[in-house]
Amino acid sequence: MKRIEVRELEYFLAVADTLHFARAADNLGIASPPLSRAIAQLERRLGTPLFHRSSRRVELTAAGRVFKTEARNTLRCLDRAVRRTQQLGDGALRIATPPGTGAGLLREAVRSYLARFGSGTVELMFTRDQIRAVRDGRADVALVCSAGDLNGLHAHSVASERPVVLVPAGHPFSVQGTVTLSCLLQDPAYAADLPSVGLDGLIDLVATGQVVAVVGDSAVDRLGRHVVAIPVAGLPLTDVQLAWPADAHDPRIVALVDVFEQLHRRSRAASAAARPALDRT
Repeated sequence: MKRIEVRELEYFLAVADTLHFARAADNLGIASPPLSRAIAQLERRLGTPLFHRSSRRVELTAAGRVFKTEARNTLRCLDRAVRRTQQLGDGALRIATPPGTGAGLLREAVRSYLARFGSGTVELMFTRDQIRAVRDGRADVALVCSAGDLNGLHAHSVASERPVVLVPAGHPFSVQGTVTLSCLLQDPAYAADLPSVGLDGLIDLVATGQVVAVVGDSAVDRLGRHVVAIPVAGLPLTDVQLAWPADAHDPRIVALVDVFEQLHRRSRAASAAARPALDRT
């Protein structure tokens, strides 16, 4: 069978979405007769009808419903392939990251990556849905700080972080050694869903009293005198992972993973060296 063309998939989806040939043709910017002929030819090549047609309505057949799902997935995969190819070509490594968690680690990793591979660039995309950004090709790799659906992605643990709450200086929490989650929930400024801004933007929001936010402890060294970080009792460590498409063969991602691993080994070595000194005190 002759390979189906992208244009045919687009024509079919236009009709499948509207269930109206004239409206679909108008959306596509073509006349109705060529669209009808294209759909009929597609059905002949597939060997099965995709639509039930009558003078009153158009409906998808069972085969049509299956083909609608597969056709849409095919176009999404093609779009993602185009984006990933273009992004690899322009040299910029796009990292989707949540605001707050992993910020200090990511900053050091990006600096090390650029120092080692100075010819490239790194673009950070701050979003609460890093996985979707990778799946649809807007980002090459994601810094993932919570468990989620990683189907079809390769994930690599790079660190763990302790949760701390950021509050403005002078806030009642600022004089406490720890804060419980139940206390946080009673604060009207507590933001369970962080705004999609960078860490510096989030710190500004906290400093001005607009939000109280939980982030990873690697963000602490970015704080000024107007923001205080307090450990949150009862919350587990956050497992920080890098995630990218399992079928991606991108040397930039391999290099980034290597940078993270080196930083992680250096951090563990520093902690091990400091432990005997602490034990002697």
